[in-house]
Amino acid sequence: MFQIKSVTLTHKKDLRTILENFSLVLNDGDKAVMIGEEGNGKSTLMKWIYDPELIETYVEYSGEKAISGEKLGYLPQELPEAEKTKTVCEYFMESPEFLDQTPKELSKLANDFHLEPEFYYREQAMASLSGGERVKAQMMRILMEEPTILLLDEPSNDIDIETLEFMEGLINGWKHAVLFISHDETLIEHTANRVIHFEQIRRKTKCRHSVANIPYRQYVEERLHAFEKQEQIAMGERREKRIRDEKIRRMEQSVGSRLDNISHAERDAIGRLLKKKMKNVKAMERRFEREDAEMTEIPEQEEAIFFKLGDAGSAIPSAKWVLYYEKPELLAADGSRVLAKNLELKIRGSEKIGIVGTNGCGKTTLLSEIAALLLERTDLHAEYMPQNYEVLLDMDETPVDFLDQSGDKEERTRIRTYLGSLKYTADEMEHPIRELSGGQKAKVLLLKLSMSGANVLILDEPTRNFSPLSGPVIRRMLKDFPGAIISVSHDRKYLAEVCDKIYKLTPDGLERANGDGSF
Repeated sequence: MFQIKSVTLTHKKDLRTILENFSLVLNDGDKAVMIGEEGNGKSTLMKWIYDPELIETYVEYSGEKAISGEKLGYLPQELPEAEKTKTVCEYFMESPEFLDQTPKELSKLANDFHLEPEFYYREQAMASLSGGERVKAQMMRILMEEPTILLLDEPSNDIDIETLEFMEGLINGWKHAVLFISHDETLIEHTANRVIHFEQIRRKTKCRHSVANIPYRQYVEERLHAFEKQEQIAMGERREKRIRDEKIRRMEQSVGSRLDNISHAERDAIGRLLKKKMKNVKAMERRFEREDAEMTEIPEQEEAIFFKLGDAGSAIPSAKWVLYYEKPELLAADGSRVLAKNLELKIRGSEKIGIVGTNGCGKTTLLSEIAALLLERTDLHAEYMPQNYEVLLDMDETPVDFLDQSGDKEERTRIRTYLGSLKYTADEMEHPIRELSGGQKAKVLLLKLSMSGANVLILDEPTRNFSPLSGPVIRRMLKDFPGAIISVSHDRKYLAEVCDKIYKLTPDGLERANGDGSF
């Protein structure tokens, strides 16, 4: 059994409490997903559970944990810096359990993750692997170590659809407990039987959490129904209060008016009656005030983000060629091998294109080449959001400084307003970008795209770091973008809801998906 008790986490820099008095018990068979908007402390809690030293530089913490007889397997959201310079072979060789594996066991594990057995012995640096390959390598080493409890921070990030389906089976078939964070709604819907929801309400001045022992989709529907019902009751009570208060106000006004206008002869007898009546009205008013304190509260919830990408000027005429890409060979970034041959991609007008494929097949390389071509065009305004945010973000800048192109006071005020609409607090706007969560960094880049006036967006895994609650908003925003989108994604809901055409990158080129999404 796994138990944590009365955990409180407070950010050292702005003294904001991100989690207060949180307790949880996990038993064998529990598949618990942690959800909430970006920056709400999910990854911080996961790190504390695994090793409190991972957060002690930026968070004050208190609480207890009891993990008797359990072995934790932890997948961090990002590969630790110390591991990035190691070769793949060194990474695996450092695990004693790797050396205990038989060739048959290694081959099966590699096959489960859609990799060749030779992957274990690559001399390639871990940092140079594709995002999905890094996740796979970490998961494979974790499974070799035979943990009982899995702590998985974004296990679905960047991995291909085939491996996502294997990951679903792995989580569902795990005999012990799994605690995971994911932004992949499909994965959550297919696996989670418990939902842990972290919220920051009242402009992130108050934290709140709830634990529901039901599947995710049921939780979302029941929560929405409960909020709607509570809001209806609360608003009904307030309507009754307004009617009642107005009635009492008129009574007070009537009695007061009569008191002011009674004659001297009537003052003793009628005056006493009117004063008694006024006293009764005041007593009634005090009784109602006590009852009002027990009124149903208007429900508060942390709303998903919302802003708009593009405007009518971002539309592209349907006959205009956005891209006519042909290449006999696509080489790996270091030129060491051929990833694909006979590539051809044609895009007209405001089409939304999705590119899928196995990890390491060259999708990011292809997209970066397409970006290089489109960013040079003068007849289009293209903007690029890479998979690795650090390519564009200066980690030491604040979000406001990064987005400010002019230094103008009005411009900075406008940027702060935009960031506020994305649920940034005033303190977070002044944090160095390196201290922000992956989702908060993604918001900065999306805001840059929004402010740029671009009519072509080149996006590498655009939804990968957004919460499942913000996911529908992001997808709708991208679907409604009036310009063209060329994207790489493994997000099954994004591909189905946003993309007009889907291509699969294979060694023999780009293969167009059928109408039902099959190839």
